[in-house]
Amino acid sequence: MARRKQKPKFDKKLIIEAFAEMARERNIDRDLLQGILEETLALMVKKKYGQDAEADIIVNMEKGDIEIYLTRAIVEEVENPALEISRQELRETTGDDFVVGDEYIEEITLDNIADSFGRRLVALAAQNLGQRARDIEKDNIFNEYASKAGEIIVGEVYQVRPSGLLVMHNKTEMRLPREEQIHNERYKKNSTIRCIVKEVRRLTGSGIPDIILSRSADEFMARLFEIEIPEVYDGIIEIKAIAREPGERAKVAVISYDDRVDPVGACVGMKGIRIHSIVRELNNESIDVIEYTNDPRMFIARALSPARVREITINLETRNATVIVPDDQVSLAIGKNGQNVRLASKLTGFSISLIKEGSEDIELIEFKDEIGSEMYMQLIELEIDTAREFLQAHIDDLLSLEGMSKELLLEIRSIILQEFDEKEDQDIREDILRWGLDDEEDNSEEDDEDIEDNDENVEVNKAENQNESAGTTENSEIKETDSE
Repeated sequence: MARRKQKPKFDKKLIIEAFAEMARERNIDRDLLQGILEETLALMVKKKYGQDAEADIIVNMEKGDIEIYLTRAIVEEVENPALEISRQELRETTGDDFVVGDEYIEEITLDNIADSFGRRLVALAAQNLGQRARDIEKDNIFNEYASKAGEIIVGEVYQVRPSGLLVMHNKTEMRLPREEQIHNERYKKNSTIRCIVKEVRRLTGSGIPDIILSRSADEFMARLFEIEIPEVYDGIIEIKAIAREPGERAKVAVISYDDRVDPVGACVGMKGIRIHSIVRELNNESIDVIEYTNDPRMFIARALSPARVREITINLETRNATVIVPDDQVSLAIGKNGQNVRLASKLTGFSISLIKEGSEDIELIEFKDEIGSEMYMQLIELEIDTAREFLQAHIDDLLSLEGMSKELLLEIRSIILQEFDEKEDQDIREDILRWGLDDEEDNSEEDDEDIEDNDENVEVNKAENQNESAGTTENSEIKETDSE
């Protein structure tokens, strides 16, 4: 006689461990995971028995128990399977006789859940549970790192790609794009790296958080100051502005709210020990620390350090500043490839123009030989008496002068700019080279229209000539007939 195959018993310890492992790996609170499991079981009941089904679901993750109690009324004829069960069906399945009108409570446990719902529905529920857990994991990661935006994290270089680095932090993958790196740094796989969380956003469709890191952002330097300088962290010293060219040079403006604390000295530290730790972290990026002031002239002068300036003229409306610099300080003020004045402009928010002392302006007569006597006299008639006035004159006025060409104008400007130790503005150069081209295009369009009009006149004249010739022929034929 064949023996009935015994149903396997579920090991509750394994279930408890599985729940704990899922909660730990997905970084999900166990109570939240329990709620998801209850929702999934409720969904199974509704799919199997109907939306009106009433069931009590008990999930105990501590003991590994899952129980479902489905309550239905006993009837002779079933009209709503979600709420009713026939007495005949109960007699066949249980062998007992029940009274119509009573309630029948069906208990579903792990041992008979597959028989009650079917393997397909159980598999669908498991898939739904896994998807819900992954969605919650993504939400938790997004919320966690969105709250850390602007903070420094220490991660491990997971992969080096041409477009950037993949960094792992607490088993979460992040990106350090190339444009957010310090350009002269080289990174190796499995090496430790410090970055700031710059932005957290969701990828379209998948919902996976895209966490973007940065080492080139100004905020990264500000956070390093907070870590290395206790006065900055405590708020005694405040960083008012930062201007960086990552990996090359930076300027930091600081202010102290305690008269006893020197902001620059506190940031630099004894023998530069504090600032040197930040410099090393930023791959030897040179850092100038200056004291902030509300006086824009003094602030600009400090921002241009180590150069010493003679005089500063500012326009608060246009945010322009003209700085007169001694001859021996010009190269320091400009810096390598214009780096010093560029960073000073960014730090102060003023567009800074440097003028060499003694060369603020030059009488135009000094360039008479290069310009030519006749051209010089025409410029004087236009009330252009100095070199600066010539550089600032409207190109329409200059190119309208007799004998002035684009090439000559650019040549004169080059001579004057060289005297001021300045470079030509590319926009002005392009405007000069394009001068008159727009008018030529307009004229060419008018010429094309005139040509079309002429063509139409020619066609009309041809037609009239043909008519006249035809008339002449007819007249000649009439005359011949008369003579006959």
